Amino acid sequence: MTAVFRSTPKDPQLDYELVCIDLMVPQNHLLRQIAAHIDFSFILDIVRPFYSENHGRPSIDPILFFKMMFIGYLYGIRSERQLEQEVNLNIAYRWFLGLGLSQKAPDHTTISWNRRTRFKDTTVFQDIFDEIVRLAIEHRMVGGRVLITDSTHIKAKANKNKYTIQTVEHTPYEYTQELDKAVDEDREQHGKKQLERKEEVNETKQIKVSTTDPDSGYMMRKGKPEGFFYLDHRTVDHKFNIITDVHVTKGNVNDSVVYLERLQHQIQKFGFETTLEAVALDNGYFTPHICKETLEMKIYPVIAGRSTPSTSEGLSKDKFIFNEEKNVYICPKGQELTYSTTNRQGYREYTSDAKQCKNCPLLSTCTTAKNYVRKIQRHLWESFKERVARNKKSISGKKLYRLRCQTIERSFADAKELHGLRCSQLQGQANVQEKALMTAIAQNVKKIARQLAKHAS
Repeated sequence: MTAVFRSTPKDPQLDYELVCIDLMVPQNHLLRQIAAHIDFSFILDIVRPFYSENHGRPSIDPILFFKMMFIGYLYGIRSERQLEQEVNLNIAYRWFLGLGLSQKAPDHTTISWNRRTRFKDTTVFQDIFDEIVRLAIEHRMVGGRVLITDSTHIKAKANKNKYTIQTVEHTPYEYTQELDKAVDEDREQHGKKQLERKEEVNETKQIKVSTTDPDSGYMMRKGKPEGFFYLDHRTVDHKFNIITDVHVTKGNVNDSVVYLERLQHQIQKFGFETTLEAVALDNGYFTPHICKETLEMKIYPVIAGRSTPSTSEGLSKDKFIFNEEKNVYICPKGQELTYSTTNRQGYREYTSDAKQCKNCPLLSTCTTAKNYVRKIQRHLWESFKERVARNKKSISGKKLYRLRCQTIERSFADAKELHGLRCSQLQGQANVQEKALMTAIAQNVKKIARQLAKHAS
């Protein structure tokens, strides 16, 4: 067989072609859907106070700047340097930003400077997040009827072995005055003297403070990783899983501490006063104060209960029956534990009759007290907790609580797996708050665009 020799073909990579970027981006591409259904011009009004019309060199278009950041969070691009490179290489990104093939993407240092200087200590990122939520409300993608809240940990950029031990003050909760008033009223009702108020002396405790990121908090939770973290306290609406609130705290802040404040924030900002019917929460929010406040707001709270903690007493409290009419607890053997006092912490104390307990066959399993007296405490707001516990066991309560795995848990999973929320590349609570907000914006924008595109097709 005779071999045929052919000349080397011309290298196609060196060819000049007349191309249209628009034809090179698939019609069903996510960025096409976002561009078609979301108008980002509102950003200009938000950032206008931070730009000068008469001084300095012309800046990059603010809409281009934020859309470039959206790309980074939509596709989990971890650094601004990498984002610049990806925009220069990806035709769909260029199309979304309005850049031609010969135009270079804004330098990554420009993005960093705007974030760390121009928009530092401003509400710009929060304002953009709020506008996206309002857009979802306009398109009826937020019902405002059921809000589901939880928190997730974000790993801080801090070595868990580099810290100092510091003594900090533990400030009283905001509802302390309300509880003090309730204690005074309850003692007066039972013929007890009013307790003398101690001078407000904040309790102190020792905590680990990171030397690399002091804003983070050392987290030690059962079933959670140990180290320096932040917490993203997030709320989603049940209808389309749109995120309605994002709030970042130190990793050692209890979920219940910030909940009511953030709930009121959403109600006032988005007008949920007339629509909000129910909330679904994990057991970290099962406190007397949250139960009381949500019920008094005419909301139907569904909160997971907590298991009864083990104590030195043998029989747990749930083995005793509370008779509200007589204001007594009844033990398994029928003895009544009567009211004795109300303490400063807001608990009524009920005690048994030592003479009856001394000869009780359950004595050894009921109490270890040398005087044979069994004591039980009941919070002044315990009835609210009991009502919420009944909500959780109801048919509607079970349905609402099951929404958590379909909404808030999925929202956190997507944020970490697809959008880079698992750990922070920057230090400081303000930077982590920005990251959490931008991640939530990206998730909301994606949901809104896809849903509107679905209806448009």
